[in-house]
Amino acid sequence: MRRILLSSLCSVGLLTFSGCQVRPGITQEELVRRTQELSSSVAAGDQAPWKKYFADDCIYSDEKGRNMNKEALVADITPLPKGHSGRITVGKVQSHIESDVAIMSYDLDEKEIVFGQEETARYHETDTWMRRNGEWQIVASQVLRYYQDPAPGEADPRMLADYVGIYQVAPGETLTISQDGKQLYRQRGDGPKVALIPEAVGIFFRKDVEGRILFRGCGVEEGSSRFATLNCHLGGHETE
Repeated sequence: MRRILLSSLCSVGLLTFSGCQVRPGITQEELVRRTQELSSSVAAGDQAPWKKYFADDCIYSDEKGRNMNKEALVADITPLPKGHSGRITVGKVQSHIESDVAIMSYDLDEKEIVFGQEETARYHETDTWMRRNGEWQIVASQVLRYYQDPAPGEADPRMLADYVGIYQVAPGETLTISQDGKQLYRQRGDGPKVALIPEAVGIFFRKDVEGRILFRGCGVEEGSSRFATLNCHLGGHETE
C-alpha cells in the first residue's frame, strides 16, 4: 500500500513538473531566418511575411524618416518596377534574448540591378521582438542607412585657382581652401588639411563625410586673396 502511494505521488509530481515547464524561447538562428525571409520578400513584393511577423500595433521607422504602422508598412511592400531586380542579405548579427523579449541588431546589404547596372546600399536595422499569446512578432523596428561617398567626378583644372581663398563661415571662424597641383584642400581654422574630391564642376566632398562644398561666384578679388561664395551642405543643413 505504501509503495503504491509513493508511486502515485511520484507520478503526480512528474506531471506537475511537466505542466509547469517554461516553453523554450526563440533563438538567434530563428530570428535570422525570419529576418532573411522578410528581406527576401521585398523584391517580389510578397507581403505575407510582413503580415505574419509584424505585430498589429508595431512601430516601424525607416531610413527615409517615415514612421509607419503595420497597415502603412505592409502597403509599402510592392514589387520592383520592370527592369529592376535585387536581393538583400542579412549580416553582422547581434542579439539580446530574454524570456519574452528579443532584440536583434544587424546589417542589410542590398544589391539592385537596374536595366543591367548594379547599385548597392547598406543599412543597419534593430528589431524588438515580443512573445505574446505564444507568438513572436516584431513590435518596433528602426532602419538607418550607412553613408556612401558619391562617385568622383571631374573638376575643371582651369578653375581650381579661382576656388583658392579664405572664407568666413561664421563670426571669427574661417575656412581656407588651398591648392597643390590639381588637388584642392580644405582647412578649418588651424585644423588639419583635408583633401577635397570633385563630384562635378564647382562641387566637392570629403571622403567618408556626408555633405558637399559648393563654390559660387568665383573670381572676386579682395586684397591679395580670392574670395567667393562657398556653400557647405552637411546632413541637410546649409551654411554660407
